[in-house]
Amino acid sequence: MTLEIKTATLDSVRNTFAHIERRFGDKPATRYQEATYDVQSENYFHYRPLWQPEKELNDPSRTAIKMEDWYAFRDPRQMYYGTYVQQRAKMQEVAENNYSFFEKRSLINHLSDEVKAKLIRYLVPLRHMEQAANLNNMYASSYGYGTAITQACLFNGMDRLGVAQYLSRIGLILDGNSGDALTEAKLFWMKDELWQGLRACAEEMTVTEDWFEVLIAQDVVADSLIYDLYYHQFDAWLQDNQAQDVGMLTEFMQVWSKESNRWVDAVLKTAAAESDENKALLEQWIMKWKTKLMQSLEAISAEMLGGDALRAAEAVLNKRLAKAGLFK
Repeated sequence: MTLEIKTATLDSVRNTFAHIERRFGDKPATRYQEATYDVQSENYFHYRPLWQPEKELNDPSRTAIKMEDWYAFRDPRQMYYGTYVQQRAKMQEVAENNYSFFEKRSLINHLSDEVKAKLIRYLVPLRHMEQAANLNNMYASSYGYGTAITQACLFNGMDRLGVAQYLSRIGLILDGNSGDALTEAKLFWMKDELWQGLRACAEEMTVTEDWFEVLIAQDVVADSLIYDLYYHQFDAWLQDNQAQDVGMLTEFMQVWSKESNRWVDAVLKTAAAESDENKALLEQWIMKWKTKLMQSLEAISAEMLGGDALRAAEAVLNKRLAKAGLFK
C-alpha cells in the first residue's frame, strides 16, 4: 500500500473588499486599509439628528475645512484598532515597570521638598488639562468626517485619559497614596490665579463648535507648547536638580507625544495643502489659539522655568508649522 500526498493551490476569487478595490485596485490590501477606508456610513440614515435637523448624522459641513477626499488624512503610523491596542499594551507594560521600580526602590525619598512642592504645583494639575484633551479629541471623533481621521482622534482621546491617570499616580506617589496631593493640585487648577488662564482656554475649547478648530487648538497649539515646557524643559530642570528619577514616571508622555506628533503634523500638512482657503483658515485658528495659550502659559512658565522658556516652546511650535507649509 502506498500513500501519495498531493498539494493543491487555491486561487482566491477576490483579493479584497469591493470598496477597497474601487479605491486601490484589485490587489491584496493592508489591514490598515481594510479597517479604515470608506468605512463610515454616508447613506441610508433613518433620521437626521433631532438637535441639528439641518445636518446628516455624518456631515462634512460640521467644519469650515473643505476636503475633496476626507480619507486623505492617512495616518503615517498605519494605526487601526489592532495595532493601536498592541502598541499601547507594550508602552503600558514599560510604564508599569517604571512605576513599580520607582515605588519599590523608594526613589521618592531622594526628592527634595522643593521638588515635591514644584511637582504638585505645576505638574499634577495638568491632569485636568489632559481630561479636557480627552473630551476635545472625543468630540472630534464623534463629529468628524471620515474614518481615517475620526479613528485617530478616538485613539488620541483615550491616550489622553491614560496620561491623566499617570499624572494622578504621580500625585499619589508624592503623598503616599493619601490623595492630599491630588486635592491640592485640584485647588490650584480651580482657584489659583496662576492656572485660570489655561483653565479658561480648556473650557473654551470644549464649547467650540467646529471640530477641526478644536483639533487644531488642542493637538497642535496647546500640546506643542505644553509638552515642550513640561516634558522637555521641565524634565531638564528636574535632571539639574537631582530629580532625574521623575523622568521614569513621565517617560510614557515623552514617548507618546513624539509618536502622536507624526499623525498631528500629517493632518496639518494635508489640510493646508488641500487649498489656499484651508491654509488661510488654519493660520487664522492657529494665531487665535496661540495668542490665548501664550498668554495663559506666560506666568506658569515664568514661575516654573524662567522668562525664556515659553519663547523656546513657541519656537518649537513655529518649526512644526513651517514644516506643514503654514505661515510662509
